[in-house]
Amino acid sequence: MLKILEPIRALRSGAPRAALVLAALLLSGCVSTISARVTSYQRWPGNVQGQTYRIVPDAAQRNNLQYQSFADMLRAAIGPTGLVESHTSSARFDVGFTYSSAPMQAWVQRFAPAPYYYSGPGWGGYWGGYYGPWGPGYYGGAAVVDVPVPAYRNTLTVTIKDKSNHDAEVYRSSAVSVSGGNDLQMLMPYLARAVFDGFPGNNGQVRDINYPMDNY
Repeated sequence: MLKILEPIRALRSGAPRAALVLAALLLSGCVSTISARVTSYQRWPGNVQGQTYRIVPDAAQRNNLQYQSFADMLRAAIGPTGLVESHTSSARFDVGFTYSSAPMQAWVQRFAPAPYYYSGPGWGGYWGGYYGPWGPGYYGGAAVVDVPVPAYRNTLTVTIKDKSNHDAEVYRSSAVSVSGGNDLQMLMPYLARAVFDGFPGNNGQVRDINYPMDNY
């Protein structure tokens, strides 16, 4: 089973060659790192060390067991920021989050069966006919071709609002990773960690973050 793919280049463009790094990971079947692209915006106030927060689900999420599981992962990721969780309405910061795992199409490069014929830009050639069984451009090696493969775009978005400042949004961060299967449960601890990596960071910052994969 393919566990996780490099998302960065696959997300930049819809062109077939936008996912060349994705290719090696698809073909290998497993990787030792997990990658995410993180985009963050912040107007973080000063002197908030030790201030309290609470996670506030919307109405549809209150009795959702998956949401509750992901909330626990988010709590672990928030810990290093210095904020302290409170379960009362007196908490200064309200934290909300949304997540999704959407199917998409990625492209990988694979070796075509040898022998092959190279006929100029792109791969192609003759199989029999005037030039004989392989055509005039026969080579004994293998061609590389772009192949479409199913993939999933996994996203976590976290927002923090400051109740002491009229519920102003003071932090928003999204982490995106691409996987070969519906692996959101496995990815969520890493996405949550990525959202708070280097917190609060620079406003409008976009980063590519890599983590070693735990034994899985």
